Amino acid sequence: MAAGRLPPTALTLKQFLRRQQVLQLYRKILRAIREVPAEQDRRYLKEWAREEFRRNKDATEEDAIRMMITHGNMQLQELQRTLKLAKS
Repeated sequence: MAAGRLPPTALTLKQFLRRQQVLQLYRKILRAIREVPAEQDRRYLKEWAREEFRRNKDATEEDAIRMMITHGNMQLQELQRTLKLAKS
């Protein structure tokens, strides 16, 4: 490889930042799921989250990825609200 050249699979800055957003969302969802009191519900939600992210891992269209991140954030907020209500 010549000096200064990137491998063909290198991410652009925009793709790298979007990937970081997706990973951050995934971690937040898993952390929120840890707060679910029932073990069976925790297992179900964890598997659901994993499957959703796996199913969409090959998405490349910028608008679709942005929409999925927004949808994921809304679902995370809903889970957090539900957990907060359950604790009160």
